Amino acid sequence: MPRDTESIEREIENARNQLASTLDELTVRTNPKRLVENTKRTLIAKLNEPAVKYGLIAVGAVAGLLVLRKALR
Repeated sequence: MPRDTESIEREIENARNQLASTLDELTVRTNPKRLVENTKRTLIAKLNEPAVKYGLIAVGAVAGLLVLRKALR
């Protein structure tokens, strides 16, 4: 069953609109400034989790004690 010209043109127009929308979204997602901001926001959120925060404090304290111990020898 052959399709009419209007139907084909509508499908082409819909495909163009979807492609344009996809390209716009990719442009926004791959913006370097936005990538840096998202990474920074994610990292800060992760570092503010109690398990990570206190773990890093403990590692820093141990490292500081080791440096102090070595300096006093």
